[in-house]
Amino acid sequence: MLKVASYNMRKAIGTDRRRRPERTLEVLREIDADVIALQECDRRFGQRQGVISPHMLEEHSPWKAVSFGVRSGSMGWHGNAILVRKDAQILDCEIIHLPALEPRGAVMADLRIGGESLRVVGMHLDLSGLWRRRQAHAILTHLASSERAMPTVMMGDLNDWSAQSGCLRDFGKEFSFAPTGRSFHARRPIARLDRIMVSADLSIGDCGVNDSAAARTASDHLPVWAEVRRN
Repeated sequence: MLKVASYNMRKAIGTDRRRRPERTLEVLREIDADVIALQECDRRFGQRQGVISPHMLEEHSPWKAVSFGVRSGSMGWHGNAILVRKDAQILDCEIIHLPALEPRGAVMADLRIGGESLRVVGMHLDLSGLWRRRQAHAILTHLASSERAMPTVMMGDLNDWSAQSGCLRDFGKEFSFAPTGRSFHARRPIARLDRIMVSADLSIGDCGVNDSAAARTASDHLPVWAEVRRN
């Protein structure tokens, strides 16, 4: 059993409009997941530096960031990052270019955790439904073209409300959704914008939304989490 989580951390700017990366780490420690997909983890302009510094991650968390080697100061790619336990083995990693009107991307890592292999994809999809479907198609095509199939977890801010249409229906043809719950807006959640999906060789156990006092102020999204196991 592995615990995974997804969190749009909004560049560590909370609902109080203060940037506090230490508060973001507090929320992540509450969840205590083995693998975490982050969205909006880098500053938007300039060198796009990571909001959580490598020193802070090393000294105040049990995780390390998968290095995609794109920008030296960034934690990820277009704000997407993957954190894993420090004792996890990173077998491979790559970025996935997505069609978009504004900069969008996804990240993928092949991991070995506790003797189990797992492929993880983190994403933050477009506000436009048309572009979300194109981006979903690009991600699914990329996975299908991989030389090696692995149990796969995909997660992130999909910016879509209904699983009956759009990109969620496209993903749902091959992946199952964890019934995590509503994650946006953090102060009064009404929408299930943040999702966790698993391939057919994985089962979903307990799952939910981390609706703590810290999470309600750390970002405009609440983190979602799920326990997954190999069938």
